[in-house]
Amino acid sequence: MSSQDGDGTRSVRAGLPEPEAYEPMLPGPVFAAHFHLPGEPTGPYTYGRDENPTWTHLERAIGELEAPPSENGGQAAHTVVFASGMAAVSAVLLSQAKAGDTVVLPDDGYQALPLVREQLEAYGVQVRTAPTAGEAQMAHLPGARLLWIESPSNPGLDVCDIRLLADAAHEAGALVAVDNSLATPLGQRPLDLGADFSVASGTKGLTGHGDILLGYVTCRDAELAARVRRWRKVVGAIPGPMEAWLAHRSLATLQLRADRQGATALALATALRAHPAVRDLRYPGLPDDPSYPTASRQMRRFGCVVSFTLPDRGFAEKFLDGLRLVDDATSFGGLRSTAERRGRWGGDAVPEGFIRLSVGAEDADDLIADVLRSLDATVG
Repeated sequence: MSSQDGDGTRSVRAGLPEPEAYEPMLPGPVFAAHFHLPGEPTGPYTYGRDENPTWTHLERAIGELEAPPSENGGQAAHTVVFASGMAAVSAVLLSQAKAGDTVVLPDDGYQALPLVREQLEAYGVQVRTAPTAGEAQMAHLPGARLLWIESPSNPGLDVCDIRLLADAAHEAGALVAVDNSLATPLGQRPLDLGADFSVASGTKGLTGHGDILLGYVTCRDAELAARVRRWRKVVGAIPGPMEAWLAHRSLATLQLRADRQGATALALATALRAHPAVRDLRYPGLPDDPSYPTASRQMRRFGCVVSFTLPDRGFAEKFLDGLRLVDDATSFGGLRSTAERRGRWGGDAVPEGFIRLSVGAEDADDLIADVLRSLDATVG
């Protein structure tokens, strides 16, 4: 692909092999535990836990989206795919930190991070935490081995200045990883902002159909990538070939989905501002959102998630029950809109009436009308 290609072209063509007569444009999934292996094992594919051709195509595709070679002096990024987003998160943290090291995590990030913290501390790694907003993690960088950033944060949608934090972390001798699950590579490119690792749950917006679990890690440094890849081999956190193929197939519509969902999310957030039952509305793309000044500098799209707080638990549950076009489900980024009362899980410091709503690809007018109708009925 050329340096002039846009996000849509990249999404459609990323990772495809060179055209070959009478062969499919995207080869089907390769189901193989072992491969023909004469002589010394020097070829690219030896055993199914190490590598798979279907992974290779997907890893190239994600790398081209996270760090387009045409915009990086022709250098390809290194991507390692995993069986889930948490497998990717764990691989970075546990392959880069050892006993005696210090890791800085956000205290308002994904709800599974406290479990990761417990495991790190059990291995003798010191963990410091601070909120995402206001670059509060910066105060905890001295002596750290790795800084973990989640921006926008999930579920609060706070945004921090990734480049500012990355520069400070590198000056302090720390590596930087950014959870890019909510933004996707079309929303922001953490490696361009100074991060060493871009990590994401491909289950979410990247693949967008809510039918596979997947995670990945992308970085430019081959040595860092090799350590992550070795961790995958040691723990066996590998994706199935069918899941990898479905993920690659789904990438083709990423730009279409991201633009449609982002536009509707902004329209919904704008409509919700005037509703009397809604407070603490957050969407990074709203010009009056606290995150907007920073988000508008470093993000190219603002994502599909809107959050807000309703009066109490009962009100929130009645609102969710009354929705017709929004499913009460966890996760985000899918073609079908979903929402949930986030407090039902525990682990997030949010009010009982806090709602995380993931905007799908339904018609904006229909979705907004459904949300406002359910809110009005709940108030009534």
